[in-house]
Amino acid sequence: MKTVLHKAATRGHQDHGWLKANHTFSFANYYDPERVHFGALRVLNDDHVEGGMGFGMHPHANMEIITIPLSGELHHKDSMGNFGAIQKGEIQVMSAGTGVQHSEFNGREDEAVNLLQIWVIPNKMGVQPRYDQIKIADSAKPNDFQQIVSPNSDDEGSWIHQDAWFNLANFDKGTAKEYQLKKEGNGVYVFMISGKAKVGEVELSERDGLGVSETDRFTVEALENAEILLMEVPMNLPRM
Repeated sequence: MKTVLHKAATRGHQDHGWLKANHTFSFANYYDPERVHFGALRVLNDDHVEGGMGFGMHPHANMEIITIPLSGELHHKDSMGNFGAIQKGEIQVMSAGTGVQHSEFNGREDEAVNLLQIWVIPNKMGVQPRYDQIKIADSAKPNDFQQIVSPNSDDEGSWIHQDAWFNLANFDKGTAKEYQLKKEGNGVYVFMISGKAKVGEVELSERDGLGVSETDRFTVEALENAEILLMEVPMNLPRM
């Protein structure tokens, strides 16, 4: 099993006052040639947005964008006519495809919103843009992996244009579960939302990330109560 460890404190950090952003991979003014992507996983941003503030309308194309709120309320508006709010226990998926514009802002004045925004390089370019928002809290699986994203529209969770599977895990201290990869040649990026866990022989703390590849399975053990995001993605990308 091959691993690459990214400790929380080594992430790129930007403080704009209203926005405090941590970048696991190169993004905006943060660039590290050793941390451009993990396979098809291109962006993993951990953003804190102050009350009433947000990102104005801006364009995206040919990218699968997954937004996972961790606290607060995030409002979304896009050029496809979608408008709504998402909170912890929900996820939002947008296939930018041929091009879409959207804005994201904190829907509350009195508290910050914390969210993960994740970009996955798609396996199809120029698709029709689409938007999806689903509630995942009702199907949460304590001490097990809960699939929230897959390549299949009829599978659990939402879907994207890539052979990628995302799982959330809320583990009590002492819980150990084996994760088996869905597709040969894929890797998994494990991101610790909270708590502490061990993946193989590597110990992870809050906001640490670990890329795992060249294996078909590994064990995740919670060293204390932990919330963990596992993102399985292709490691070898074809030229588009």
